[in-house]
Amino acid sequence: MTLEKIIVGPMQVNCYILGCPRTSQAIVIDPGAEPEKIKRQLKKCGLKVKCIVNTHGHADHIGANSYFALPVYIHQLDVKFLTNPELNLSSMLGLSLTSSVPAKLLKDGQALKVGDISLKILHTPGHTPGGICLKADKFCLTGDTLFAQGIGRTDIPYASEEDLLTSIREKLFTLPTQIAIYPGHGPSSTIGEEKENNPFL
Repeated sequence: MTLEKIIVGPMQVNCYILGCPRTSQAIVIDPGAEPEKIKRQLKKCGLKVKCIVNTHGHADHIGANSYFALPVYIHQLDVKFLTNPELNLSSMLGLSLTSSVPAKLLKDGQALKVGDISLKILHTPGHTPGGICLKADKFCLTGDTLFAQGIGRTDIPYASEEDLLTSIREKLFTLPTQIAIYPGHGPSSTIGEEKENNPFL
């Protein structure tokens, strides 16, 4: 499995491409903006996208969903965010962003497989009710749940600091310390580093 990071949009979202070298199939995680930039990277890597996964339903993570016209996977508690500008917070910016692609709903513990790519869904509510992380063998894509030296915002509608901290402690900090984390914004880290040094925890 290959992992590519592309920083997109004014909110500097980390969009990730997971590729299967054997089948040339790929998953795109959080295509928040700049679809042509993402498409160029896919072409460069010789990959064909099979599905899109949104770690949560905020506008900066779903903005380019419709460009790809592919199935969108999102947790069932965030599915309404795709079509509601107030829920996805785009209305706060004077926009009316929606994702027109029908969503396929994810649940905690579910396995997601494309080619030789295998991910486990970890439901980590707090930043949004349906926030998820995506666990592979050696790394975890943590969306806006856990950052390097930070955590997701909870001063926004439908967020809960209590839920977020519980999610991190019970779903992420129980992972092996050597697991790398790739968050929705900013640099990568490891579970061990965040357990020891994250000032919010």
